[in-house]
Amino acid sequence: MHTRESVYINGNWVSARGEGVIEVINPTTEGKIGSVPVGNADDINDAVNAARVAFVSWSQSSIEERQGYLNAISAALAERTDEIAELITSEVGTPINYSKMAMVGTPRVVSRSYAKLLDSFEWEEEVRNSLIVKEPIGVVAMITPWNFPLHQIIGKVAPALAAGCTMVLKPSKEAPLNAFILADIMDSIGIPAGVFNLVSGHGREIGELLSSHPEIDMVSFTGSTGAGVSVSQAAAPTIKRVTLELGGKSANVILDDADIEKAAKMSVYACFNNSGQECSSLSRLIIPSSKRDQVVETISNTMVRYSVGDPMDESIRCGPMVSARQQKSVTNYIKSGIIEGATLVAGGDGMPDGLENGYFVKPTVFADVTPDMTIFREEIFGPVLTITTYETEDEAIDLANDSEYGLSGGIWSGNEDRAMRVARKIRTGQVSINGGAFNISAPFGGYKLSGNGRELGVHGLEEFLEIKAIQR
Repeated sequence: MHTRESVYINGNWVSARGEGVIEVINPTTEGKIGSVPVGNADDINDAVNAARVAFVSWSQSSIEERQGYLNAISAALAERTDEIAELITSEVGTPINYSKMAMVGTPRVVSRSYAKLLDSFEWEEEVRNSLIVKEPIGVVAMITPWNFPLHQIIGKVAPALAAGCTMVLKPSKEAPLNAFILADIMDSIGIPAGVFNLVSGHGREIGELLSSHPEIDMVSFTGSTGAGVSVSQAAAPTIKRVTLELGGKSANVILDDADIEKAAKMSVYACFNNSGQECSSLSRLIIPSSKRDQVVETISNTMVRYSVGDPMDESIRCGPMVSARQQKSVTNYIKSGIIEGATLVAGGDGMPDGLENGYFVKPTVFADVTPDMTIFREEIFGPVLTITTYETEDEAIDLANDSEYGLSGGIWSGNEDRAMRVARKIRTGQVSINGGAFNISAPFGGYKLSGNGRELGVHGLEEFLEIKAIQR
């Protein structure tokens, strides 16, 4: 049992002053695996005050000192990879192999990458008679989600440390335990008191307290679009910077000159990574009408081998949804696809065969999905792939852009110039060509309702900086 009774404020573990605890449930077994305390306004005030005091010295720390802590975090994550990966799998239901790679391995690399980035980052530049200076923005509130819990935390913590900022973290209540391990790591490596603070609690209460707090200079939020709107509204009276990484309904476009078999097979994994609980999931497959039957047959054959079950089993590709509420939500979307007339290729309503417990759904594929259907338009956040056909390249582009979201996308083509031309016309923050690998040094973020601001790489660092012009 992973029971946490204290929050981390000003370099110390202290008793939270809110009422009750938040129980953490394993979505595979439906059993309790731990709990975290509930913080309140007093805890937030103490954490923010600690961060404000610490900012005075941390903002003046040397590049070498910041690099040392970033590398120490990376090394500690590497040393505890198996432990943390198993914990996140227990919290979220992520298949264990993916958990080791994406949930722990990627954060480890991200932390190390920011240490390396500081070797060459230009903090000042001359522009005619002005010296342009980049300075840390101040105290940052970080509100993070459950689906990639540690990755999203490190994606904020690492650039903030590199920039010279101090911070208060509020992790997701569905998957908070990994954040407490990070706090243990911060304590063990001797991060200066007040630089990193952790307060757990209920999202609506703690999120509003942090977003509206007058001594918070910036809010970095990852979560649903609706929650992002609430954060922005709470932050508005104090005119603080707000960066938002929100929802997605990303399109994966197969052009008629692509390797159809390969593209169709890869489209399954591009949608179903982390059991489909991924904001950048390529959940809308857009294909030439002439290739419809070939794509459907290939995907149908692929789904037969797509295993569902206990995510601790290394052979399993798809685990449970994170909660009963999420299971119900995804199930309702599957039902709506059936009711609205989409063609069921694989999966469907109900529990997967052989499973009686856990928050599982059947990985599902629909063909003949039209833009007026709910499953085409709304973010499902589960293993549901929709297939829509087109006649012309321009129609494919229009279908890809026919969304209020704009986070990610994919293009498959046998002609790189053609793929690049189409990619430039897709209004999203990120596009992969022929399965191009995720790049932790490239900016990540969205257009439209997918948010604003960018994470990762130099662009992620610059979000935590203010710009000052000194004339002389």
